[in-house]
Amino acid sequence: MNSEQKNKDNIKMLTRLSVVALLMFGFGFAMVPFYERLCQVTGIADLLQPNAPATNTQVDKSRWVTLELDSNMHGMPWDFKPMQNSIKVHPGELTQLSFSVKNNGKLAMVGQAIPSYGPKQAAPYFHKLECFCFKQQALAPGEYREMPVQLVIDPNLPKSVNTVTLSYTFFEVKGANLTKAGKPG
Repeated sequence: MNSEQKNKDNIKMLTRLSVVALLMFGFGFAMVPFYERLCQVTGIADLLQPNAPATNTQVDKSRWVTLELDSNMHGMPWDFKPMQNSIKVHPGELTQLSFSVKNNGKLAMVGQAIPSYGPKQAAPYFHKLECFCFKQQALAPGEYREMPVQLVIDPNLPKSVNTVTLSYTFFEVKGANLTKAGKPG
């Protein structure tokens, strides 16, 4: 192969690589409006209005579910009750509620709340984000506390279920190691 042929081959290769580079640049440039349109259509992200408020599209505003609240004590001198007996919620909506508890005994105690649901088929559709039942609760004698629960009832809850009961039962945690402040140690 002579040098003139090498130069022709090199120029041919340079031309091909230049065309490929231009095509890649054009493809990347064309992807921006395509991606924006795709995001608009799918609702993944609205690049044209980045400051638009976020909305929860999972909320089923077409129906209400009555959430009845119940509380029970098992062998403890505590008053434990919901702050309200029932509320109406839209499935998929973030719901906040509270329970109150007071230790009427003469000793500091540790308790653990266990939730239950009725009807039984509603249990998989409850999603608690924050709950006093996630950890043990220590109360000094006479101590009063309001305890929050944040939950979402899944919008896939069967349409036949219009009322759900959320019940908590507090049990004493025997042998819990309490510090002088009455907290688990």
